[in-house]
Amino acid sequence: MNQSLNAEQAADAGQAGGAVKRRHVALGNPEIAAWQQAGVWHVDAVTPLAPCPSRVTDRLESGAAQHPDRTLVARRGADGAWIRISYAQMLARARALGQALLDLGLSADRPLVILSGNDLEHYQLALGAMYAGVPFAPVSPSYSLVATDFTKLADMLERLTPGAVFASDGAAFGRAIAAVLPALPADAQLVLAHGDVAGRSALRFEALLATTPSSVEAAHATVGAQTIAKFLFTSGSTKKPKAVITTHGMLCSNQQMLLQSFPFMGEEPPVLVDWLPWNHTFGGSHNVGMALYNGGTLYIDDGKPTPRDFSATLRNLAEIAPTMYFNIPKGFEMLTDAMEHDARLAANFFSRVKLFLCAGAGLSQAAWDRLDQAGIRATGESIRIITGLGMTETSPSCTFGTGSIIKAGYVGVPVPGCQVKLVPAGGKLEARFKGPHVMPGYWRAPDLTAEAFDEDGYYRTGDALRFADPAQPELGFMFDGRIAEDFKLDTGTFVSVGPLRARVISTATPYVLDAVVTGIDRNAIGLLVFPRLEHCHKLSGLGEDASAAEILASAPVRARFQDLLRQLNQDASGSSMRIDRLLLQAEPPSIDHRELTDKGSINQAAVLARRAATVDALYEGSDPQVIIAT
Repeated sequence: MNQSLNAEQAADAGQAGGAVKRRHVALGNPEIAAWQQAGVWHVDAVTPLAPCPSRVTDRLESGAAQHPDRTLVARRGADGAWIRISYAQMLARARALGQALLDLGLSADRPLVILSGNDLEHYQLALGAMYAGVPFAPVSPSYSLVATDFTKLADMLERLTPGAVFASDGAAFGRAIAAVLPALPADAQLVLAHGDVAGRSALRFEALLATTPSSVEAAHATVGAQTIAKFLFTSGSTKKPKAVITTHGMLCSNQQMLLQSFPFMGEEPPVLVDWLPWNHTFGGSHNVGMALYNGGTLYIDDGKPTPRDFSATLRNLAEIAPTMYFNIPKGFEMLTDAMEHDARLAANFFSRVKLFLCAGAGLSQAAWDRLDQAGIRATGESIRIITGLGMTETSPSCTFGTGSIIKAGYVGVPVPGCQVKLVPAGGKLEARFKGPHVMPGYWRAPDLTAEAFDEDGYYRTGDALRFADPAQPELGFMFDGRIAEDFKLDTGTFVSVGPLRARVISTATPYVLDAVVTGIDRNAIGLLVFPRLEHCHKLSGLGEDASAAEILASAPVRARFQDLLRQLNQDASGSSMRIDRLLLQAEPPSIDHRELTDKGSINQAAVLARRAATVDALYEGSDPQVIIAT
């Protein structure tokens, strides 16, 4: 059955009723079949997946032939000007670098590891490796530059046994490299763009780029859909990160799924301005792949949604108008703040953007509405905001909200080629996926691979979904949290953490960065709240030298969070929703202790384990900073 009303029909209907006009965007609207068998729901996209290439680099070759001078990727240089690499230039460089990697003896058993983040050298090495059939593994730079304990990085290297390790800057990454040397094979080659690592010889990126291709074409001819393109690490919780095997076929099929979901990319090549990290599936597979697969251009954004780095993002967006835009919730909030005070920025940013897609976590309805209003003010049109569901193991996209339902929390329907099974689990429905975009397993971890799939070969996500309309399952899903995070109070009352946490963050905008829900085997729900300190500082009225603890202990801040509890509990229907107390956390979540994943999301289990004494204080009343609901 088709969804009852597609996006453009809904917009036209709304406009006829006097609503704001929605900017036209061609979206796929797959036919969905839904049925229930023995208590298990099956929801599949009947619309077939169209044929797609078997190698990621096939799109590089076709792009070099059809539009050789078009910019594929660009990044600002030290002088502020954009350094551009065209499709034809990138193909030549991929061949040279692929040959260099083959000459180093790299393979699946001796892959390339990239420690540094999004830059032109990283991009070229990745395509060179894929062209030659050599897997690469992008690792979060925070494990080298932010962490003080390099155990997690060492664990990754021991799992991979790399034949070569690349870092952009020897000086910046030298401490981490020196710390993990025992985890590297003795013959692993260090490659640097610039700088040095004390006591360790290194090849230079430019030397690899100067390699003359010879056997690389023969190696390229053996690359196929089952060839490993890269290893992507899961964020990990209290366990070691897992290396997800990501094949060329997975990446190509998922890009075709994206094209059929967003067919406008076939009409106008996408232009992206993007900072999302390439060690994560959304930035490195979804966004990078989207530009390449559709003949588009990727502008590497060196900014990030932090007070220190966001100015770079604003500079880029004031100059380059994207056709699609992706960010995490905090990034959208900071951008909306800026556009409310900068009409020229808003005018350029909204001039040709067709849609927004939020990553990492759900965008609150309050932030969603503010972004929508910013677009209406700038253009008189409402810009479509899309949400979906994806994960590292599915490369990444499985569902998108391309139909008539448009609201926070709605993750849509399966993309063409994706099969969905919803299995009862803990009072919810666990989403399980099957399709050509799903991983074959975790690298060198057969036990974990076996646990990840059910008896029918569906990948078990641990994510819960519920139907947007139980009477019309073909309309798709609402996200319903992580099953493993849910718990019971000592009364036996079941607490659904995901929706509750989302309500807290939305209600507390802009003062809350994230929150962890407490109450396992306790008599009431509590919160450990990680505040947005910059907003709390303004609220406190204290001077610039005030400490985090002083800010959070100030009367205005405590009064605001007391009022937050009052707001949250107004509509609470029972003890499963009522929040009894909270404690503001002056210490931010720690990446060393796995409280914070490399993509910036909270790891609830790790926070509760590390801060067990804080949770005790929350309930015992021994901390005077605890705020109790009245």
